[in-house]
Amino acid sequence: MKKKLLPLLLLLVSLSTMAQQLPTSPNYQANDRFEQLGTTLPTPNTYRTASGAPGKEYWQQRADYDIKAELDDDNRRIIGTETITFYNQSPDDLKYIWMQLDQNLFKNDGIAARSRTGMVNEKGMSTTQLQDLNSARGASLDPKIEYGYKITAVKDKAGKALPFTINGTMMRIDLPVVMKTGTAFVFSVDWNYNITEYYGRSGYEYFPKDGNANYFIAHWFPRMAPYDDVNGWNHKQFLGQGEFALIFGKYKVAITVPSDHVVAASGECQNYAQVLTATQKQRLKQAETSKTPVMIVTQAEAEKAEKRENKNPGKKTWIYKADNVRDFAFASSRKFIWDAMQSDVYKSGRKIWCMSVYPKEGNPLWEQYSTRAVAHTLKSYGARTFEYPYPVAISCHSVAGGGMEYPMISFNGGRPEEDGTYTEAVKYGMIGVIIHEVGHNFFPMIVNSDERQWAWMDEGLNTFCQYLAEKEWDYNFPTRRGEPNQITEYMSSDKSVLSPIMASAENVIGLGPNAYGKPATALNILRETVMGRELFDHAFKEYATRWRFKSPTPADFFRTMEDASGVDLDWFWKGWFYGTEPVDQDLVTVDWFSVDTQNPAIEKEIARKEDARKKTTMSKIQDAKTKGETVVAQDSTMADFYNRYDPFKVTEADKQKYEQYLATLSESERQLIQQNTNFYTLSIKNKGGVPMPVIIKMGFEDGTDSVAVYPAEIWRFNDAQINKVISTKKKVVQWTLDPYQQIADIDTENNSFPRIAQPTRFQIFKQQQLKKAPNPMQMQGAGAGRISTDPKN
Repeated sequence: MKKKLLPLLLLLVSLSTMAQQLPTSPNYQANDRFEQLGTTLPTPNTYRTASGAPGKEYWQQRADYDIKAELDDDNRRIIGTETITFYNQSPDDLKYIWMQLDQNLFKNDGIAARSRTGMVNEKGMSTTQLQDLNSARGASLDPKIEYGYKITAVKDKAGKALPFTINGTMMRIDLPVVMKTGTAFVFSVDWNYNITEYYGRSGYEYFPKDGNANYFIAHWFPRMAPYDDVNGWNHKQFLGQGEFALIFGKYKVAITVPSDHVVAASGECQNYAQVLTATQKQRLKQAETSKTPVMIVTQAEAEKAEKRENKNPGKKTWIYKADNVRDFAFASSRKFIWDAMQSDVYKSGRKIWCMSVYPKEGNPLWEQYSTRAVAHTLKSYGARTFEYPYPVAISCHSVAGGGMEYPMISFNGGRPEEDGTYTEAVKYGMIGVIIHEVGHNFFPMIVNSDERQWAWMDEGLNTFCQYLAEKEWDYNFPTRRGEPNQITEYMSSDKSVLSPIMASAENVIGLGPNAYGKPATALNILRETVMGRELFDHAFKEYATRWRFKSPTPADFFRTMEDASGVDLDWFWKGWFYGTEPVDQDLVTVDWFSVDTQNPAIEKEIARKEDARKKTTMSKIQDAKTKGETVVAQDSTMADFYNRYDPFKVTEADKQKYEQYLATLSESERQLIQQNTNFYTLSIKNKGGVPMPVIIKMGFEDGTDSVAVYPAEIWRFNDAQINKVISTKKKVVQWTLDPYQQIADIDTENNSFPRIAQPTRFQIFKQQQLKKAPNPMQMQGAGAGRISTDPKN
């Protein structure tokens, strides 16, 4: 119902609106949400500045690797030796160094195996589930095989044995002398291990029809653990969920495989002249100038190789070099089809090799989409960060599921049916996972965050960029993560399964929504709603550029985003990254006001209509049917002045009074009163807890609409409930909060005023179908089932 405002109140409306937001309780804590993060973030120093940039004394360690390894196809083993040059670029002296032994994840007595939990499902379990429950390491690992590293030698440059201690997935090497700052230490490690069947991130996939295996070899050599200004030695155990923390260096890697294998790896191959046929080298040359992928190894050639007509194919060694990378991985198989093209996706004109390797089981999807998706990813991510600095990017088809990333190479799922058909979900899932895993070259392969501690710093940022790249691939791309309404189910989950984004990756329940979906959504909301595209894009690119080939922390990201945009976002980091509360804005009430103009021609007509509305009762309606039977109706002498009096008729006295009133007003005051403005007071509750911008859509009586956006700071005086006055010329008939699903509101049913009924659809059946109980008699073949009266039966 419309309420009238006296003119004096109109002049005070801005003051009263602010006054009603002031705290009223001595326990008031609302603006804590808008206080600065302060001591929550680490103190800036000469290594990491308050602006979020690397400091003038920033340092990081480095390790160069010279690796020689052989893939034993018959026994599914890796045998290797490596020489490592470790550079102590820290200001500290080191008595020992730590290495990562990630293959020890699969040892029976490892922490990961012993800390696995599970329970029996009394309603039934699959054989795979039962095997998984009965194994300390998981159902896919052969219980008869011993997995994990066998370290056979650790020696210094002179060949003298070095003392070492293995602790789970970490190995400490005690140095013969203290390693001074600015010095290098050269040592070697010999090792071997049994390759697991593809399990999470690496291993092999066996094809029983042709008896071959595809190998996806990663975290396959002992690697240096980081030593940095934040953690010292980063030697957290690898439990399988949190990924990797690594340091940059140069790699020279010689990989010996069966001679009929095709190898794809991190870095540039140094000896294509020795390992490729003349025809393959010619095709590779053609691919340098082709705008579309060229087959280097065709499907027909791969199918011939997988028949293994030569039972003793001999061996070949593929040699690779990779500069300024934090890791090295490779794939190898005689089943691989290989296509490639050089892409000039950047304005600089620098060409990058985009390649894909895949078995025939991946076609027709892989030959059509994979390499093109690689090139698209480099272009899309580069526009938001920096030019891809490496010479090659490879997409390798692993098992049918998800994917995994390494420098310059990624292992990706997405496989059609055996007849070559595929669902839309498989197609877009494959393209999406290629974008995601190739995109990881930017985060964390170049912007080198600590994945084991802060999974979101690579997965969340990468998923956000993936979301944008997918939309650039196809406007109608069915993105899985990034849109605010895609995270609401997770954010409305029971608090017992929720963790802040700022939680260690190994301890998070639901790593997918926590480290991928929620941070990607948060960044999308920052870009579209809080900061705007221009400010966000500049700040995000500044972060990526600042920390290119360096190791940022969350504080460096938070500070850079604010430093480069000039937007205070501490309230946002608190709500979205440090908390688990959801977003839920509730439009409780809307009160409608208009100004009393004191013009009798206007106000008396309004009063007449309101009087008529109040008098229109059911009794009045029924009485009207008997009109003429009242005393006054039958006897006119019973009527007097008041029976004919119209209180809403404008009199000369009314007009004179109004003219006198106008004479007291200035021209601007007259216009203010006569503009016929509607005032609406909206009462909005913050039921979820996270303060967010208030976005209001107004549906007007004439069928048009308008949207008003108010910043999150509107909650700074009272984060539980606010009142907001909105003035309009036109009458508003419908109010809607968050009309375009911008803020991840978990309950949209309380976003409208008046409330809009939400339809629920149901099906109609000709007859109710009840589930039949089991019929043991029928199952036992006991005849018709009728009860016999024959005493012999």
